[in-house]
Amino acid sequence: MAAIDTIRKRYQAAGQDHLFAFFPKLSDEERSAFIRQLESIDVDRVNKIYKKAVEAEKEITDPKYVADTIEPLPVDACESVVNNPSNESKWRQAGLEAIARGEVGVLLMAGGQGTRLGSSAPKGCYDIGLPSHKSLFQYQAERIARLQTVAETTHNKPKGSVVIPWYVMTSGPTRRETETFFANHNHFGLNPKNVIIFEQGTLPCLTMDGKIMLETTSRVAVAPDGNGGLYAATRSPLSPSDRSRSVLTDLSSRGVLYVHAYCVDNCLVKVADPVFLGYCITKQADCAAKVVPKSSPSESVGVVARRGDKFSVVEYSEITKDQAELRNPNTGELMFNAANIANHFYTTAFLRSVESFENELAFHIARKKIPTIDLETGAAIKPSKPNGMKLEMFVFDVFPFTKRFAVLEVARNEEFSPLKNAPGTGSDDPDTSRRDLLAQHRRFLEQAGASVRNGVEIELSPLVTYAGEGLDSVKGRTFTKSGHVENVEELDALL
Repeated sequence: MAAIDTIRKRYQAAGQDHLFAFFPKLSDEERSAFIRQLESIDVDRVNKIYKKAVEAEKEITDPKYVADTIEPLPVDACESVVNNPSNESKWRQAGLEAIARGEVGVLLMAGGQGTRLGSSAPKGCYDIGLPSHKSLFQYQAERIARLQTVAETTHNKPKGSVVIPWYVMTSGPTRRETETFFANHNHFGLNPKNVIIFEQGTLPCLTMDGKIMLETTSRVAVAPDGNGGLYAATRSPLSPSDRSRSVLTDLSSRGVLYVHAYCVDNCLVKVADPVFLGYCITKQADCAAKVVPKSSPSESVGVVARRGDKFSVVEYSEITKDQAELRNPNTGELMFNAANIANHFYTTAFLRSVESFENELAFHIARKKIPTIDLETGAAIKPSKPNGMKLEMFVFDVFPFTKRFAVLEVARNEEFSPLKNAPGTGSDDPDTSRRDLLAQHRRFLEQAGASVRNGVEIELSPLVTYAGEGLDSVKGRTFTKSGHVENVEELDALL
């Protein structure tokens, strides 16, 4: 009972003692589960986050508030491989050197379920309809495997000696299914020791006046803390049985200095892209963003820009129509052109430093309809209008705190095809993802000197080529049949 009294005193001091309203009526099993949940919540941190979020919202909605001026990226802050590929080979070499030295890790924001795709499975399990029927997870795993091989070959390393550890951040509801999916597919050929699955954090849902909400009489209502929760998640224990090991300690023990982070729902993502890594290492960046040119002035996408004297992602709703349509008089390109694609670089040192300024970050408030209970009767309440708030941090909220920030522009058709919408939507759906990936594979073959007949679709396994390399043998050949290949020799059957 002593432990319960200690916890209750902590919640009482924090003004959250109402959570114990039904405690005397709970069964022993319910009490144990409830206490475990309450122990896992840092109630003082929750109160601080609420206070900071409300104050920040109040400040920016004050009529007297003067917002920082939003300006395009300075010319020297962004380089491009789209119109200026001359540095690409130099950056690729620097990136491959870091990979070969074992200094690179990958952090995947695997997100939640593919609900909008009509699937209840984790998004990474989704099959976009390729001839191979490989999932997004498998494609990304095989890109890692191929890149390890390329680094070994390029730097005369023994087979199997180069490792790019893969840190997969799931939500609470998708963790177990993700672990099972990886295990059932033998981790897609990767060593299980180098695939670390961990969980995004949650925060309690709060009433409008900051009181923690109960979902049931014995459970606090919680919600994911946004993709920016990855920073706190990298500090959290990977397992309840070993509280000393976290993503950050694992990175350190492996000697990983650089981390590439990305979202699962982009079938074209270049996982641990050596060009991006080499660019960032060369620029001595502590944090960086990969961007693509906006498709049009009105595209509903956040852009990397300057807010005052700080780098930031500015939402499309914050930019006026006139600003969105501004063009560079010399190039004709949009001034606000750096579309954010949630594709980032960090030094491990920067990831460790986030904790030191996290108190300065204001979480974003999302007012929602949150199922809860009546604190007098315990009866379930299903609200018809927003009755509470969820607090979220975005992954780019740390950008203003970077000392050396860099931006690299890449070609949209080579690196960005998001999967957001249900099949048949016509944009950012499984059909457009499939189309864009197979179009890229056609380009790989044609750039290697092959011809591909109209209507022929050839899928190249990532184990065959990461970015078009290793296809010298197809030069002068004409492919007349569709299919997918797992090695270069299988292409002979498609002539």
